[in-house]
Amino acid sequence: MKYMILSYASQQDYDNMAGKAAGTPAWSAEDFAAMGAFMEAFNKDLEESGELVETRALAAPVHTRRLGSANGAPVVTDGPYAETQEVLAGYWIVECESFDRATEIAARLGECPAPEQVAARAYADIRPIAESRVELEY
Repeated sequence: MKYMILSYASQQDYDNMAGKAAGTPAWSAEDFAAMGAFMEAFNKDLEESGELVETRALAAPVHTRRLGSANGAPVVTDGPYAETQEVLAGYWIVECESFDRATEIAARLGECPAPEQVAARAYADIRPIAESRVELEY
């Protein structure tokens, strides 16, 4: 079974990681390097176990465009969005034996080094990937 593990952040988090104090303290170069080293090791472990299908980090929300519609016409809005504090920051697609195993993998993300105020509010979602329309039926 395939699962998607989703991690979240805010524009403020992206600004802090870039070394800008934006209402909360900026990350140090050492903080950012520690996170990068953790992610590289985490991804390598998943590759070596054969469970990693794909992983990607996403650019900052300020680089987002949202497409909607109004009166039947497309409407494009540039980000970030005041009503959205958290946005998808990155994802992993893993193929593993069970939802419990996918949860174990995601739980390891809690070990990622980060400033205390970031670690305190970090979370990830784990969702099964539907391979067909039938799997979407309840």
